[in-house]
Amino acid sequence: MTESPSLSGPGVTSTTGQLDPHRLVQSGRVPAHAEMARRAARFGIWYYAETVLRGMRAYAWPIMFYAVGQPLLYMVAMGIGLGALVDSGAGSVEGVSYLMFVAPALLISTAVMSVSAEMTYPIMAGFKWQRLYYGPLASAISPGQIALGHLLAVGIRFLIQTLIFWLIMLAFGAAPSPWSWLIVPIGVLTATSFGAPLQAYAATVQDEGFQFSFIQRFVVMPMFLFAGTFFPLSAMPAYLHWIGWISPVWHGTELARWAAYGAALTPMMAAVHLAFLLATTGLGLVMGVRVYTRRLRS
Repeated sequence: MTESPSLSGPGVTSTTGQLDPHRLVQSGRVPAHAEMARRAARFGIWYYAETVLRGMRAYAWPIMFYAVGQPLLYMVAMGIGLGALVDSGAGSVEGVSYLMFVAPALLISTAVMSVSAEMTYPIMAGFKWQRLYYGPLASAISPGQIALGHLLAVGIRFLIQTLIFWLIMLAFGAAPSPWSWLIVPIGVLTATSFGAPLQAYAATVQDEGFQFSFIQRFVVMPMFLFAGTFFPLSAMPAYLHWIGWISPVWHGTELARWAAYGAALTPMMAAVHLAFLLATTGLGLVMGVRVYTRRLRS
């Protein structure tokens, strides 16, 4: 066996002496197979996340239009439309304007509804329609890294999306607290707390059916309507409160409202909300790695 050619030298390094990937490709020299395998085994999650993000470039403009257009429409509708009617009638909701009350919840709900789309049909495509998950298995990347890499890429997308939503909230005066920037990580965590278990479930689905439509209609939509998005959970009948208690939307919304305008929240309840979101995210990650490993290794 012959060794791969040396990667050092002016042909493949930048002016700072660091390895330049672009010059390396142009030089025709590549790392040894063992080195590439070592890198894949170590950074497989990031490699697969990059693959998913590059795939998202095909519909980058629709994503940006959605990320900017939807919060703008929500802010106008709640600030000039419904919000004006509520404020003129009730005066305020929990001591703040209706726009300020509902805006953090809309950010959380938008993230959860969006992640429900990313963690259903694209998962099916990876296993069955396009079979994109099987190519990386020829390398040192493990099934667990594929699962985590896909979720990481989606999380990066929602980091940008929630950041845009928060900036629009600032423009409309709906996030006056100096801690309002915490809405961004709260939104991402809430998205993963629903997206990670959903990804694990979607990976178990073998054939197309009504499973994903059922989730949209009977899980996502009730969370959007009955988890304290448009009115306080306490305003609902007591027999419906459980929908909020088991919903990531309610837990994320309570934290987001505290961050946005200082809504009343005891340290104990803040810990409960955070623990719920972290626990569901962690459970989803563990389940996802196991399901991906079982299915891709079978």
